Amino acid sequence: MIVKATREKSLTKSVLARVEGISRSSLYYKPRKPQQDWLLKNRIEQVLHAHPSYGYRRVCLALGINHKRARRVMRLYGIKPYRRRGRKFRKPKDLGLGHPNLLHQLPFPDKPNLAWVSDFTYLPFHSRTVYLATIVDVFDRTVKGWSLLTSHSVQLPLSALIDAVEKHGRPRLLHSDQGSEYKSRVYAKFAQSLGIRLSMSHKGSPWENGYQEAFYSQFKIDLGDPNRFKTLGELAVAIYHQLHYYNTQRIHSKLKMPPGIYALRQSILTANPVPVRL
Repeated sequence: MIVKATREKSLTKSVLARVEGISRSSLYYKPRKPQQDWLLKNRIEQVLHAHPSYGYRRVCLALGINHKRARRVMRLYGIKPYRRRGRKFRKPKDLGLGHPNLLHQLPFPDKPNLAWVSDFTYLPFHSRTVYLATIVDVFDRTVKGWSLLTSHSVQLPLSALIDAVEKHGRPRLLHSDQGSEYKSRVYAKFAQSLGIRLSMSHKGSPWENGYQEAFYSQFKIDLGDPNRFKTLGELAVAIYHQLHYYNTQRIHSKLKMPPGIYALRQSILTANPVPVRL
């Protein structure tokens, strides 16, 4: 009779809790983790919207959270970064003389402009190809100079080097692969006239110029499809903005911050060294 009467009436939370044999407060409880995961999912998606190529490591750095938590939530909701990669450009074989690899003989640079690395890549653009050359500082990973041309003659890396030197001065060492453009007498004489020592990777050893290889791998993902631009001028502007984004905003996984910010912090620390008590 009691149960029948209870069913006929609208159950209050107190009666329901008594019938179920649980505490009344538990009826108001909502699991926190699903809600927290959902809110974190939204924050992760906001980061990926601004930085499409970020993996869970950079996501956790951007949000200031534990990498295990970021990875778990990304797996839970099937969140993956944009990972489209194009085919790699194969440079033609060249039998000219090169320079020894001096980069591996030096200790890791402790300040900028000690060692730069140079390379170029191709970008397909409306049934033709354009070429981008860059100069990266090994110390802080900043892009020092760049050049965009419709051919990969010696003018391509030479223009990038001139751009870097005009903005940041000259390095002690300039490393590249053994492409014919870098073996050119024009390129070598210009570098040597500035007192720059040239260094080259061994043939068939792209990992010896890994700084540039890794840079281009992510740069193309962040840039997206070049064919969405109508003119070469629009593409050039987009590349300029992407390089500026890389230097000033994009978190570098090794530095744990954008290269430009790292370079600024290091310059401040160098100018104001912290005294050490003995």
